[in-house]
Parts: sequence; C-alpha cells; structure tokens
Amino acid sequence: MKEGQIKLTHNTHNQNRQKMKPITMKKVLIALDYDPTAQKVAETGYTLAQNMNAEVILLHVLSNSMFYYTSTEYSPIMGFTGYMGMNTIQSNTVEGLKEASMHFLEKSKHHLDDDSIETIVLEGDFAETILECAKKQHADVIVMGSHSRKWLENILMGSVTEEVLHNTSLPLFIVPTKKQK
Repeated sequence: MKEGQIKLTHNTHNQNRQKMKPITMKKVLIALDYDPTAQKVAETGYTLAQNMNAEVILLHVLSNSMFYYTSTEYSPIMGFTGYMGMNTIQSNTVEGLKEASMHFLEKSKHHLDDDSIETIVLEGDFAETILECAKKQHADVIVMGSHSRKWLENILMGSVTEEVLHNTSLPLFIVPTKKQK
C-alpha cells in the first residue's frame, strides 16, 4: 500500500451492524380525521401494528373551532354522511361532537374486529394534540393519512400531516389517500 492510502475493509461495517439493537414498536397511534378515507388509514395502520405485534390506539381530534364542522360536503365527523353507518350529526355542541366521534371510533374498532383497540377523542389543535397524545400514550409510531385538499382548506388549516412530520421525533407512517386518476 502506498503512503497516504487508506485500507478499506468491510469488517467495520459488519461489526457496527452486529452492535445495532433491534427497534421494537409496542404501540401504534392511528390518527383519523373526518375524511372518507379514514377507513383506509385505519386498516393500513392496523395491519402495520399487527405485523409488529403492537397495541393499537385510534385517535380523533376535535377542532377548537365549530366552523370546521359546518361543511355540507362531509359529515362533521370522519367520513361522508352515512359512512360506516354514520348519519349527519345534529348536535352543534362539543359534547355532541365528542359522542359522535367516539361512536365513529368504536365502529372503526368493530370494523377492524379487535376489542383490544383503545379509542381516544381529544379536543385541540390537530397536530399539537396528536403529538401530545403520542407522547402521553408512549406511542412508538404515528400513522396518519395524507390527502390533497381544496386550496381554501389548505389556507385555513395547513397540512396537519406536514406539521406533525416537522415536529415529531417518532417515526411517522403516512398513508397516501389521494384518489388515483
């Protein structure tokens, strides 16, 4: 070997690989929103959790603003009117919305056919509340959907998934839910 040359070996790489400890994922937090694609997100997150033998938590966050639940295009809770048996919510109170959200999560839990799934409904800023819940519940990974929204909704809400991504140290599993053309 000439002076100044470095001898490269693969042993160092293999030794480092042997020192790595496996990462275990024990809890998966699946954040569901009001979109009709919530079922796809729940099913995908649940499959991920099953493959890791992890516990599942379904979470829905209610907005602080009642304006968010006045859309005529969607039911005020996750999904279209009648989606998975949901009817339009007649209540415009926070308690009524919490009750309807819990009902939706319970229907999702029943759809996934797993009574061990924990369901949580919280109120607050979407991204911030998801992150706080993940921390409090000791989640190892967060599962969320990402879908293209109308420009007005993007201006009003921004991208919750993007905000969570930029503010978490946990792995984030993003389920693309944009309709294919």
